[in-house]
Amino acid sequence: MISKDTLFILSLFPYLGFLWFLTRSKQAPRLALIGFYCTLLFVGVTIPAGIYTKLVYAASLANVDWLHGTAESFLTLSNTLVVLGFRQAIAKSQMQKRIVPNKGW
Repeated sequence: MISKDTLFILSLFPYLGFLWFLTRSKQAPRLALIGFYCTLLFVGVTIPAGIYTKLVYAASLANVDWLHGTAESFLTLSNTLVVLGFRQAIAKSQMQKRIVPNKGW
């Protein structure tokens, strides 16, 4: 049986592939792309925080509120950037549709 830690590490490879293709496509809104990359920051913060809670508190990260909340704040930041990035792209697209004159005249 695969451990949850192994599964977590293996899940990074499809995500890195997703980031690679998304970056290469040059179609994602820049702010949203930064948000997707910030998810890696969340992972980078969560792993050491989880190790720290095991060593110092002999508990899982979910049971040490101040560390768990701090780690989760990075996920909140990344999700916010993704949403704002796509929101900006939608607003920009709608604005361009209003500005472009109708060529059927």
